[in-house]
Amino acid sequence: MSSSPDVSVVIPVVERHSDLERLFSEYASELETLGKSAEYIFVVDYREREVIPTLRELQQRTDREVTLVLLGGTFGESSALTVGLERARGAVIVTIAAYFQVEPRGVRDAFAAIDGGADMVIGRRHPRVDSLFNRLQSALFHGIVNWMTGSRFKDISSGFRVMKRRVADELHVYGGMHRFIPILAANQGFKVEELAIPQRREDAPTRYYGVAVYLKRTLDVLTIFFLMKFTRRPLRFFGLIGLGVSAVGGAITLYLGIYRILGMGAIAGRPLLLLGVLLIVLGIQTLSLGLIGEIIIFTHARSIRDYQVAEVIEKRAESGAAIEAVP
Repeated sequence: MSSSPDVSVVIPVVERHSDLERLFSEYASELETLGKSAEYIFVVDYREREVIPTLRELQQRTDREVTLVLLGGTFGESSALTVGLERARGAVIVTIAAYFQVEPRGVRDAFAAIDGGADMVIGRRHPRVDSLFNRLQSALFHGIVNWMTGSRFKDISSGFRVMKRRVADELHVYGGMHRFIPILAANQGFKVEELAIPQRREDAPTRYYGVAVYLKRTLDVLTIFFLMKFTRRPLRFFGLIGLGVSAVGGAITLYLGIYRILGMGAIAGRPLLLLGVLLIVLGIQTLSLGLIGEIIIFTHARSIRDYQVAEVIEKRAESGAAIEAVP
């Protein structure tokens, strides 16, 4: 435990899981084939705590580094991933779902892509063996997300990710944002590659969700849209809405003013007048939110990084040697 392993494997056990011992065994075998030393971090949501005895037995039987973290409540996958990433010590971090989604042999190609210069590799389940309903849900979800964010990923819902440590250090995952990790990483300037990996049969059952789940995911999509487009430019979002609402309110009051000036009738008791004034006030308030957001962004601009330095090349006068470094 004194030296850091090559790889940290983070496994969030949230909502559902399969045979965790077999999952651990197959991925550990693949990493050993690659000659990688690894630690395995199981982060267990409190409602899945019944798996702890099984994982403790696994921990005692194996000579590999296995860490168990039991959360104190039901916090969801984003929190579980955050805890796992914070505890990870490896130079490369692998995240996998607590059930089989893709073939573990995909680890080999993922590490080859990392060695080839990618900062993050995500596994796209392809070819898919699950139902047409699952694929239609996925296609609709990704179509909306890609349209709103400008990305081109086809399977961001896959839990299989391989990333360099510096990517994990820059990620801030909360709420339902774990689904959008590749988009968040790409938005911060990291090179993200999507790799086709055969889907496992265990991932084939049709998944049905309640209305509440779809509503939550809709809100998550709106959140990622705002984070991608307007986090550092809030005035563009609130300003456009505020100006639009105020313009509608102004048009209404202008019409009523002309209506009154021309003597066409009284306007004091008309609901339309109240609507016009209300829209003007609401638009000004919305615009003010954007201005306040701009002030906050300006005052914290020095601590906000919206870029990543891929390489630094320096030439020292005393030696004339060029030094290359990747942060």
